[in-house]
Amino acid sequence: MSSPFSDTNAERLRIPRTIWALGFVSLFMDLSSELVHSLLPVFLITTLGASALTVGVIEGVAESTAMLIKVFSGAISDFVGRRKGLLLLGYGLAALSKPLFPLAHSVEVVFTARFLDRIGKGIRGAPRDALVADVSPPEIRGACFGLRQSMDTVGAVLGPGLAIVLMLWLADIQLVLWFSVIPAALAVAFIVTGVKEPTHAPSEGKFRSPIHWRVLNDFSSGYWWVVIIGGVFTLARFSEAFLVLRAQQIGLSVTWVPLVMVVMALFYTLSAYPAGWLSDRVSRTKLLCVGMGLLIVADLVLAQSSSVFTMMVGVALWGLHMGFSQGILASLVADKSPTELKGTAFGIFNLVSGVCMLIASVLAGWLWQSIGSDSTFFAGALLATSALLLLLLKKS
Repeated sequence: MSSPFSDTNAERLRIPRTIWALGFVSLFMDLSSELVHSLLPVFLITTLGASALTVGVIEGVAESTAMLIKVFSGAISDFVGRRKGLLLLGYGLAALSKPLFPLAHSVEVVFTARFLDRIGKGIRGAPRDALVADVSPPEIRGACFGLRQSMDTVGAVLGPGLAIVLMLWLADIQLVLWFSVIPAALAVAFIVTGVKEPTHAPSEGKFRSPIHWRVLNDFSSGYWWVVIIGGVFTLARFSEAFLVLRAQQIGLSVTWVPLVMVVMALFYTLSAYPAGWLSDRVSRTKLLCVGMGLLIVADLVLAQSSSVFTMMVGVALWGLHMGFSQGILASLVADKSPTELKGTAFGIFNLVSGVCMLIASVLAGWLWQSIGSDSTFFAGALLATSALLLLLLKKS
C-alpha cells in the first residue's frame, strides 16, 4: 500500500546528477545520429540508387543488431558490476563510425557504417538504462527515464534542424554529413568527465558466466508480459526512415526533408518527460494504451496524407506516441525486474524487440515497394491495434 505522502516525497526528491549527465551524452550523440539519419534514406535512394526495400533491410538489420547486442552488454554489466566502461565502448564505436557516412560511395559502405554505429548503440543501450535504474529513486523512476529520453530527443530535434541549415548553406549531403563527427566526439568526452556510477559487487556463485539460461527463471510473469507487449508493439514501429521517404514522395525537397525528423523529435521531446512524470502518479499501462492509440492514428493519417500539412500532422502524432511509450516501457522493465539483473532484463527485452524491429522494417520496405506506401502505414496501424488489444485484454 502506498504512503499518503508518496506524492510529496516524489516532489522533494531531485533527479540525480548522473541522470543529467547521461541525458547530455544522449543529447550530443542523438544530435550526431539524427543529422545523419534525416538525410540518409534520401542519400541512399537519390545518390546511391538504392530501393525502398534496400532501405528497409539496412534499417531493419542495423536497428535489430543494436537491440540484439543489448542482451549481452546488459548481462555483462550485471556480471562485472560496472556499467561505465561499456557505455564508453558503445558511444566510442558509434563516434568512430560517423566519418564513414560522408566517405561512402556505395550502399555497402553505408550499410557497414550503419551496422557499426548500431553495434555501438547495442553495447551502450542496456547498461545505460540499467545505470538509470540503479541511480533513480523508485519514487521518481518514471521521471528519471522520461528526462533522459527527453534530452535524447532534444538532440533528435537539433540534429535534423542543423541538417536543414547546413543543406541551405552547403547544398551537398556528403559535406553536411561530416558535421556529425563533432557532437559524437563531445558525447564521448561527456562520459569520461560527467558520468558516475554506484559500485556493484560482481555476480558470484549464482552465475558462472554473464549469460546463462537459468537466469530466465529469476524473472516474474509480469516481466515477461512487458517483454511480449513490447515485442508486438515494436512490430508496428518500423524505422522512421519511411517517414522521411513519405515526405519526399509527397514533395518535400532534399533540403527540407529533415524537417520530418525535427517535427517528430520535437513532439517526442515535449511529451516524454511529462509522460514519465505522470506515470509515477497513474497507471503506466494506461499511459501505454494512450501511446498505442496515438500510433494507430498516426499511421492512418500518414497512409492517407496527400499534402505536406497532413503528413506533418501524422509525423507529430508519431512523435507523441514515442513520448507516451518508450520511457514508460523502460520504466515497466525496471519495475518488473530483479535489482541485481537490471542490465540482463533490459537486454532480453531488447533482444525480443530487435527481432521484431528487423521483421517490421523489412516488411515495411517490401509493402512499400510491392503494393504502395499507404499499405506500409495501414499494416502498422493494424499491428498497433493488435498490441493495444493485447494490453487491454491483460488489464481486464
